[in-house]
Amino acid sequence: MLLVVTYSQAARTSLRNVCRTHASSVVRRLGRAALLEETEHGAFLALRLREKHPETVRLERTEPLNEFRDVPESVRDAARAYEDRANDTTPYSAFAVGSVHPAPSTLKSRDL
Repeated sequence: MLLVVTYSQAARTSLRNVCRTHASSVVRRLGRAALLEETEHGAFLALRLREKHPETVRLERTEPLNEFRDVPESVRDAARAYEDRANDTTPYSAFAVGSVHPAPSTLKSRDL
């Protein structure tokens, strides 16, 4: 997918207009950003916005996260266990202490 992020009111207005006019190429609208299909038409729309607003439009190529392929089982288990915790106000840093789940510092230091 193609991610278009806008940083000005004028660019947001143009993005909104593009999304309304070309809804079939829009995967999702996110306020000041949008995900466009990774097609030549999606690329055309994204580049058109950047040409019109060169300083206030950023383009990125993204790919969906496959949690089972891309995320280690220990991280998935930690997220599941944390959401099932007894006390909803316990921060993850306290929850992880003395458990088999990775510490926040470990999670922050490892790339996917």
